[in-house]
Amino acid sequence: MSITKKATVIAVGLGLVTLSACGSSDSGGGDAGSKSTTVTLVSHNSWAVSKSVLAAFEKASGYKVKVLKDGDAGQAVNKAVLTKDNPQGDVFFGVDNTLLSRALDNDLFQAYEPKGSDLILPEYRVDQDEHRVTPIDTGDICVNYDKAYFSEHKLDPPTSFDDLIKPEYKNLLVTENASTSSPGLGFLLGTAAQYGDDGWQDYWKKLKANGVKVVDGWEQAYNEEFSGSAGGKKAKADRPLVVSYASSPPAEVIFADPKPTTAPTGVATGTCFRQVEYAGLLSNAKNAEGGKALLDFMLTKTFQDDMPLNMFVYPVVEGAQVPAEFTKYGPQAENPETMDPAKIADNRDDWVKSWTSLVLK
Repeated sequence: MSITKKATVIAVGLGLVTLSACGSSDSGGGDAGSKSTTVTLVSHNSWAVSKSVLAAFEKASGYKVKVLKDGDAGQAVNKAVLTKDNPQGDVFFGVDNTLLSRALDNDLFQAYEPKGSDLILPEYRVDQDEHRVTPIDTGDICVNYDKAYFSEHKLDPPTSFDDLIKPEYKNLLVTENASTSSPGLGFLLGTAAQYGDDGWQDYWKKLKANGVKVVDGWEQAYNEEFSGSAGGKKAKADRPLVVSYASSPPAEVIFADPKPTTAPTGVATGTCFRQVEYAGLLSNAKNAEGGKALLDFMLTKTFQDDMPLNMFVYPVVEGAQVPAEFTKYGPQAENPETMDPAKIADNRDDWVKSWTSLVLK
C-alpha cells in the first residue's frame, strides 16, 4: 500500500530491481540439492526498504534479495495468480484485504508461520488455521484534498462520502479503477460498507453525475491528476480531490525541499477504508528456505520500524515505532469503514462488474 503507492513525489518505475550491494548474481535456479543465494520478492510498485536495513538482513542470512515490482497491487496479484505454477519469485508482498480471497482461492501461497507471528496485533491476524499469509502493514484509503485550492475558492473541503456528491464538489474528484487498483477497490468497498448492498450503486450514479474522473492506478491519479501533490503541481493537475491514503500528507512534508511547517494536503476522515497488506511464501517457490527467511525478517522490529517512512504505512507488530510525522500529519482514521473478508470474498467480483458497467460505460 504504500511511496510509493501512497504519496511519493517521484514515480516508481517498473521492472526487476536488485536491492543489494552484493556483486555476485545467482538466479535462484540450479540443481535441486544446491542452496540458492538469491531470494526474489514479487511486489507492487510500492515496496521500499532502507539500504542499510536490507544489507543487514543479507549479511545475517547469506541471501541476496531481488525485487520484482509488477505494477499496482491489483495487477501484481492477477499476474501472480496466472504464473503460480512457475512463479516469478519466492515471496509475494502486497496482497491486501480487498484481494486476499482471490489469492487464497487460487492457491497462490503455501503454508508458513514466520518467526515473530505471535507479536502481530490481534486485529490484523487472518488465516490462523493455515498460515498462508502474514500481515505486514496497515493503512487507510481516504480522499485527500488540496488545501490551497479550497482556501483560494473559499470552500470547505469535504469530510464525508455524502459531501462528495454535493454540487460544490462537481468535477473535483479523481479516483482509481476498482478493477485494476487496490486503492480504487478500497474506495468502492468503503462506499459499499457505508451505503450497504442496496445503496452503493445509487451513490456511484450520483458520484458519476457529479463528475468523478477514473484513471487506471494510484500513480496516475496522485502524481498526474491531483493538484495538491508535488507531482501534480508540476503536471498542472486540476483535480483537488483524490483517492489516496491517510499517510499521504506526511509524505508531502517529508519529501518537500524546503519542508513546509504544515502539510499542503489534508484527509477527508469520513471517507476512509482500512487496508491491511500481507505477504506469503509462493507455491512452487524455487527458494522456499530463502523465502521463509525473508518473511521472518519482515516481522522483525528492525523492518517494522523502518517501514513507515519508506512505504508510508503503519506497522502491525507490537512495540514497533510510529514516526512523529505520522502522528502530526497523518494519523490513522478513528472510525474507518471496514468489511469482513468473507463478505469481500462473496461480493467483490460482482461489485466490481457492476461498478464497471455503471461508472465506465
